[in-house]
Amino acid sequence: MIIAVVGPTGVGKTKLSVKLAQKYQGIIVNFDAVQVYKALDIGSAKVTEQEKEGIEHFLLDIKSPDEEYSVKEYQDDVRKILDKYHNRNIIMVGGTGLYLCAALFDYRFEEEKKSVTYDDLSNEELYQLALKKDPNMQIHPNNRVRLVRFLNKEIIKNVEPKLLYPNVHFIGLTTNRDKLYSIINNRVDKMIEMGLIDEVKNVYHKYPHSKVLHTAIGYKEIISYLNGDTSLEQAIDIIKQKSRNYAKRQYTWFNNKMDVNWVETNYEHFDDTVEQVINIIENKKPNL
Repeated sequence: MIIAVVGPTGVGKTKLSVKLAQKYQGIIVNFDAVQVYKALDIGSAKVTEQEKEGIEHFLLDIKSPDEEYSVKEYQDDVRKILDKYHNRNIIMVGGTGLYLCAALFDYRFEEEKKSVTYDDLSNEELYQLALKKDPNMQIHPNNRVRLVRFLNKEIIKNVEPKLLYPNVHFIGLTTNRDKLYSIINNRVDKMIEMGLIDEVKNVYHKYPHSKVLHTAIGYKEIISYLNGDTSLEQAIDIIKQKSRNYAKRQYTWFNNKMDVNWVETNYEHFDDTVEQVINIIENKKPNL
């Protein structure tokens, strides 16, 4: 079976995925668009070797920060893994909804069309159009060439997207809004304490033109600070605000795109959360 663990940052997805992999002797597959990149560890809240507890993880650290990685490339890579390990239980975990949909549903990508140039639109207008097409897209507002290319690519979806794999369970972890926002704010502070500034500084020095550095939340704001455009306090506040807004968009995406069984995280007694999830998996008919 495939268990997809979804939800915003800070709700315990990583911890739950490891617990489920241990329970069902499974492997874990990442669907976070930033965690595919090497060296982007603190800012993406990437699972540590200690947190993996010996469980095999896939699609982490597969790209250099100066490489581009499309949803279509992720789809190709993840489906090879899903097919290769079809006889294993697979736990998918992450926060990039489009990656998960492209992996499990009948999403098809056409070749680039060059019929529309968008010469009459400003960069900002192009950027807003691109965000409308995919709220998770990561293209810098001033990268006009990539914005036009992105807008000329079509994602073909069925009216009712069809799951391509049998026996899929969508499990979402959640908590109340005030608790979530507090967790997000504290997590950003902890990232700073853990060395996020040095992480960004080192990667930015090696890859100053990296697309993901200039678009991912937590990285572009620190770059702005390093370039002297904002104070560190301002950068941290912006990271917190954008992380909270992104969490809201994640809830909307997952609720609209898939049939998620939501479970409220019990932070004090996480084993209770795990047991509740296991009961859902073992007693509820999976998505087919």
